[in-house]
Amino acid sequence: MLMSLKEIAELVDGQVIGDESITITGVSGIKEAREGEITFVANSRYASLMSTTQASAIIVGPEVKNNHRPLIKTGDPYLAFTRVMKLLANGNGELISPPGIHPTVILGKNVELGSNVSLQPYVVIGDDVRIGDKVTICPHVYIGRKSRIGDETLIYPQVTIREKISIGKRVIIHSGTVVGGDGFGFAPVKGIHHKVPQIGTVIIEDDVEIGANVAIDRGTIGKTVIGKGTKIDNLVQIAHNVVIGENSIIVAQVGISGSATLGKGVTMAGQSGVAGHLTIGDNAIVAARAGVTKSLPPHSLVSGFPAKPHEKEKRIKASLHRLPELCKTISQLLKRVANLEEKLTK
Repeated sequence: MLMSLKEIAELVDGQVIGDESITITGVSGIKEAREGEITFVANSRYASLMSTTQASAIIVGPEVKNNHRPLIKTGDPYLAFTRVMKLLANGNGELISPPGIHPTVILGKNVELGSNVSLQPYVVIGDDVRIGDKVTICPHVYIGRKSRIGDETLIYPQVTIREKISIGKRVIIHSGTVVGGDGFGFAPVKGIHHKVPQIGTVIIEDDVEIGANVAIDRGTIGKTVIGKGTKIDNLVQIAHNVVIGENSIIVAQVGISGSATLGKGVTMAGQSGVAGHLTIGDNAIVAARAGVTKSLPPHSLVSGFPAKPHEKEKRIKASLHRLPELCKTISQLLKRVANLEEKLTK
């Protein structure tokens, strides 16, 4: 697809500085870009690369000055660049095939299919499943009985969606993810662990994206909920009856224990975890590798294990670095005290 710089500026509500008739054929990072491509600078650390990039144009913030190269100035260059990528880059085109049902697809009884659905090779769909319009289901996906898939959802290969699961509109689920597996529920009796039936469900709301190899367990009774607009990275474990609020960010290798509740706009950084039955307030941030053992109020910023206010944790870490020196000082002070006590007893 070809677009002029003027057309791109109109798309992102930006202002062209320079020749607006330049033709753009693709997008690329600022280091890799070549003639005919457009790139972006959203961080001042990369401003020096503007003078060496081979890109034909650069999307920048309003404060950037002209560097003798065509620019598009916009309030949010990163967001603007992503919008251009959707038009000019190939994106997921290789996996999204034209609408239709491949001959190897297995459909259960009473399956309802919307318009322009793409069911690719070896998809298995159980009884009483409803699939909305413009849904793409890639090869080797399993969808259990009585599940619901909303419009314009994209499910990549080898995803398992168990029975009675509800997936919203414009959801993206990456390969290897399991939605609706049994929660880890066992009742110990005299040293034997008896399985507790997991008869609840999972609700994935609109505009959620779920990374590869994520496990989202169904509720024991009731539901596990992933709120609208939430983005989940790869290798995340979400236990039974967890509720995650809208527009939260869950980074790779996070673990969220059963019945924990996360508010809206929560960020959980890589390898962090939350114990069961806790509440994390709106817009809280849990730093990487932090372990939350107590509920957190809104707008908290915590780190460490057990998680504590980030500023306090930084002071503790700084003190630990001085520990050898402090131990040496204490040893010297103890010797001086001992000497003084000896003199006083004479």
